[in-house]
Amino acid sequence: MCKDCGCSLTQDSMKDTLRQNPQLQDPKTLSSIHRILARNDSEAVHNRRHFEAGAMSAYNLMSSPGSGKTSLLEYLGQFTPLSFQVIEGDLETSRDADRLLARGIKAVQIQTGSACHLDAFMVHGALHHLDGNRVDITFVENVGNLVCPASYDIGCHRNIVLVSVPEGDDKIAKYPVMFRRADLVLISKCDLLPYFDFSLDEALTSLHAINPKVKVIQISIKDGRGMAELADWLAQDHGQRFADQPHSRQRQGER
Repeated sequence: MCKDCGCSLTQDSMKDTLRQNPQLQDPKTLSSIHRILARNDSEAVHNRRHFEAGAMSAYNLMSSPGSGKTSLLEYLGQFTPLSFQVIEGDLETSRDADRLLARGIKAVQIQTGSACHLDAFMVHGALHHLDGNRVDITFVENVGNLVCPASYDIGCHRNIVLVSVPEGDDKIAKYPVMFRRADLVLISKCDLLPYFDFSLDEALTSLHAINPKVKVIQISIKDGRGMAELADWLAQDHGQRFADQPHSRQRQGER
């Protein structure tokens, strides 16, 4: 579907994609796709300005379904003084946003229908439902998918990618575009390492071959491992971005 709709057509991939998909040799199709991508990138710039006007850091949270993105957000407040809100993306239902709201975390759901990723316009629309919230961080929990979300700039400052132990250590090598664009990779559900055939050495070797400078943190919300390190990474990244502005606002539930 992605090659037909054009959501994977970035400057880096255009040449190879056209070679593999003759349908996209049509000049009118290419012109339309370029206009869509250009409009999205322009809206992404607008979104970043929106975040920065409010002294908010924005993180695009991506992974395959079931890797633990929502669970991570549910428990993150126990480890960081930074306040945050969440834009949730799923094809259908508001279950993830409902889970966060039940814990006192400000969240808004985007239902994409058949779309396999969020785009900058969807995120912009969601921001209007969160206007007025004075928080340090906005997390955008993208649609569960290790392919398409990596190709669309939605206006976030950093990309965070999760890969969970039950998925297997081969996912990094099989989906390199996602991990190549990651600023931080979280290996999640590490409490399950004794029970799954997941090699941390293999995973790290694959990851550093694709993205040598990426930061990697091993986490588990069950036993708390890595959560303090993640909180420190967020605090440092946010603090560097807004060093001259107040931050570390009270987190949700303490107001």
